[in-house]
Amino acid sequence: MTDLTMLRPEADEGAISFARSFVKSDAFMQLFREGMGLVEGTASYLDGDGRAESAALPREVSLTYATESMRLTTRLMQIASWLLVQRAVAEGEMSAEQARAEHNKVRIAEPMLQPSSAEAGRLPERLRDLTAHSIRLQDRIRRLEEQMSGAARPAEPNPVRGQLESLQARLGLLR
Repeated sequence: MTDLTMLRPEADEGAISFARSFVKSDAFMQLFREGMGLVEGTASYLDGDGRAESAALPREVSLTYATESMRLTTRLMQIASWLLVQRAVAEGEMSAEQARAEHNKVRIAEPMLQPSSAEAGRLPERLRDLTAHSIRLQDRIRRLEEQMSGAARPAEPNPVRGQLESLQARLGLLR
């Protein structure tokens, strides 16, 4: 995740080189500003307009609002922590050993189960927008982390292929 010579000794030199250069790049600083801006904007919304919008929701929707705002906050805390560790390594404020210790605490979680589209559709638009932005940012960071660590994500099974193979087996077309 950070200075990978300590995190993954088996990582190839390309991943290490990418990690070292990326955290010092303008692209990382843009990502950092975007992430921290999203954290600030979300906090402002939840403490201001979001509070008023939440109070106006029907009881059954307010529970979904509370759940989604907690998920959003959790996701953004993970993102902010990851970004801050990366910046600390880039600026020499944290050693690779310290970053490795933080890596065990700061993991970008897998996406959480989202509410049904009917439930989500009843939530305030601004909360939906912030949630969607945070999920996209989380996905980008997860992909970056994979590139930085040299870890290949296992190929996801192709659901269409599975269906075709099942159909072919039923029709006796598989060899």
